[in-house]
This record gives sequence, structure tokens and C-alpha cells, in this order.
Amino acid sequence: MKECFKNNWKEHKKVHKVSEKEATQYPPDIYPNFAYTGPLRPYPQSSRRLVPMNIARPDYAFHPNVIKILTDEEIEGLKVACKLAREVMDEAAACIAPGISTDEIDRVVHEACIERDCYPSPLGYYKFPKSCCTSVNEVICHGIPDTRPLVDGDIVNVDITVFHGGFHGDLNETFFVGNVDEAGKKLVRVTYESLMEAIKIGRCSQRAFFLNN
Repeated sequence: MKECFKNNWKEHKKVHKVSEKEATQYPPDIYPNFAYTGPLRPYPQSSRRLVPMNIARPDYAFHPNVIKILTDEEIEGLKVACKLAREVMDEAAACIAPGISTDEIDRVVHEACIERDCYPSPLGYYKFPKSCCTSVNEVICHGIPDTRPLVDGDIVNVDITVFHGGFHGDLNETFFVGNVDEAGKKLVRVTYESLMEAIKIGRCSQRAFFLNN
């Protein structure tokens, strides 16, 4: 075996040299404006592989792998849902203050949804128990409202989604509770500015991941 390997060493090295060369030759950069953090680049993907129909599937396997293009009428319906969500957010914002619990914010959101003939989308979604998400301080997102009172210096993000007329209107906003320190204010300000910059480049034919760049 060793003798065979030794006799064919030159041919063996030729194969390795070809492989090493191919590994460093990237295809044309399909994301030329993306700020890569290293030398790795994406290669083309193969097509989706099939699973025989006799094999049991989880529910997500049946979801269409496409984004629906809405008609003008549907876009108007979506706008209505988003407008109602904004109204609900304004109701939530009005009650935020030191001493108010996030459970109380959830009550306000829930009742504001009902008053507008909307279903609070988070309620029951994968067993989520509340009508909105409230994320305080270091909680990144999707916090569950509870009875802890907000205290002076907290920041709280309220994430609201309403379902109306067949569409979900979704938005979130971060609020100062009383007197917030400079670090907290900077976090909220920079996050907001980043959102505005992302919105500026959002347009037809733009790849969504560029918004994260």
C-alpha cells in the first residue's frame, strides 16, 4: 500500500493542487456592495432536494417558499392594519411611566385592539400568553409582560402587531421611563438612526439582507 502511494505521489499532488486552486477562485461576486468581514464568499446553491411524500412532514414543510406580491387593493388593506397598529402603540405610549407594570401596558394594548376590531396577533402565537411584547433594559426582544413595575431610568420596547381585515400591522418602539442615563439614550438614538438609514435603501429589487449591512 505504501509503495503504491509512493509511486503515485506526483499524480496525487496534482489533484491536490487543482483542488486548492479551485478553493481560492470565487465565482463572480453576486453581492458586490456587501461588507464582508472575511475572505469567504457565497457560491451558487443547488436546487431544493425532494422528500418522498410517504414521509411525515412538520407543518412548516408545507409553507410556500415565496413572498406573495400584494395587489393594490391588498396593499390598501395592509395600510389600514398598520395605521390601526400605530393607534394602538400611541395608546400604549401614553401609559408608560415609573410604577406602571408591563402587564398594565399589555392590558391597554389588548383593549385598544378590541376597540378597533383587531385581534392582537401575539396572543396565542406559538402559545405566547400576552397581547404584546415588552422588553425592558437588557431584554433584546419579545419579552413577556408581567407585574414588575417600571422604574425610573428603565427603557422599554413595546412590540405590537394587530390582525385586521386579513393583514397584520406590525411595529415596535422603545420608550424612556423617567430619567434615562446617557448610555441608554445613546442606545435608543443610534438604533433609531440605523432604522432610518435602512428604510432609505429599502426599495423594489433590493435584496433584504443589505438592510443589515
